[in-house]
Amino acid sequence: MLDTRTIVQRFLDTRMQVHPDVVRYLAEQDDPRLIEKIIESLPDDTIVVSVKHIPGIVPDRDGSRFAADPRCDVVKGSNGTSGHSGTITDYVHYFRDRYNRLGTIIRSRCTPVPIEGLLRNSRYRQETCTVMGLVTETRSTTNGHRMAELEDPSGSLPVLFHKERPVFSDGENLIPDEVIGVRGTLSGDGRLFFAEQVLRPDVPINHAPFVSNEPGSAILISDIHVGSDTFLEDAWNRFAGWLDDSEVSYLLIAGDLVDGIGIYPGQESELTIANIYEQYDVLGTMLSDLPSRIVIVASPGNHDVVRVAEPQPAIPGEFTGTFPKNCMFVENPALVSLQGVRVQMYHGRSIDDLISLIPGAKYEDAAPMMTGMLQRRHLAPTYGKRTPIAPSREDHLVIDPVPEVLHTGHIHIMGVSDYRGTLCVNAGTWQSQTSFQKQMNIHPTPARAVQLDLQTLKPVVLDFN
Repeated sequence: MLDTRTIVQRFLDTRMQVHPDVVRYLAEQDDPRLIEKIIESLPDDTIVVSVKHIPGIVPDRDGSRFAADPRCDVVKGSNGTSGHSGTITDYVHYFRDRYNRLGTIIRSRCTPVPIEGLLRNSRYRQETCTVMGLVTETRSTTNGHRMAELEDPSGSLPVLFHKERPVFSDGENLIPDEVIGVRGTLSGDGRLFFAEQVLRPDVPINHAPFVSNEPGSAILISDIHVGSDTFLEDAWNRFAGWLDDSEVSYLLIAGDLVDGIGIYPGQESELTIANIYEQYDVLGTMLSDLPSRIVIVASPGNHDVVRVAEPQPAIPGEFTGTFPKNCMFVENPALVSLQGVRVQMYHGRSIDDLISLIPGAKYEDAAPMMTGMLQRRHLAPTYGKRTPIAPSREDHLVIDPVPEVLHTGHIHIMGVSDYRGTLCVNAGTWQSQTSFQKQMNIHPTPARAVQLDLQTLKPVVLDFN
């Protein structure tokens, strides 16, 4: 079996560096001849071997797109589509749906053996094979290795990630309830599976983002927090004035439209508007003052008036009387198509959980968490932490299809990155530092907006401070 060190060293021997995506792809293929084929076909001036140098890899867009009528279309997350929260027994169906949908993606790249069949059939002992399942537990051993418990519908299996092997870093980054495949060998006594490689649902290596064939521009923002005494009204007015003179067609707001009531202890002392209806009335008036040509798409967050368990319903009609007719209310999460460009809107509550679970993660840099969502093809992989998830027979938090843009908020810190052709935007906030953030030493980047050209997917960060 090819390990990552062998792959990297082979390219270093030819005085070239190699992109991590290429390393992962070659490890999955487990074919030394493919490495030599790539080296033989490289142009003489190559310094870094990238995905484009892999023979047979053709950029692939996810299906045909047609000009929508209206041009802004809600693909997933329309008002009322998530349904009512079920009973606790629906969690069985919820996780089974997650396992089946993400497992289908993993099976397209390998042929996993059911855990029960692996344990019962002696021919698999010390023979390389792949298993697939839901991670139910992760821990460190007394010797410094990582251990994970993997479960599929047929049984469970302890998996060891040896600290001296390249796969150890993958073991460190495993989080509970994600669906993975693991390639490796079963011990002679059948009690332990030794991991050699982790396979995630992930964004395909040949993913090519769709771009609009017509001019169009979208603005991505989040966390307005109307009603808070730290809401930046002057900055918002500058933003509104800029929109008047712009050619922007769409405005997407990823949650926390208002500051809410009773969200945290002592909040009432930090509110300028202490009535939840009035908070939405003021926001509706603010959005009504924006150009009517702009289609506004608004989703809720954990400060909004809907349930906190995800998926969150859209803002109810009883709170939207002052909002303009050009405003669309969607659920959290929601997948929106702008002239064929798919934007996955998600407020981002699970970023709190990912920061606590991924080594080295921090609030100042949202990129690893957003990349982690895309690699796991799930917006909130772990159950039972700070992100409440509603019981349902369907997992609405699975990322499928792959979007062109992942748009989040929640942490109040602007961040823009790219992962395998998907643009990741955390849109910051319109609220200055709160007393809670001072206690946590979190420094927000307020009054920012990201302008997105739908023909190029090139983002521009605008600062209205």
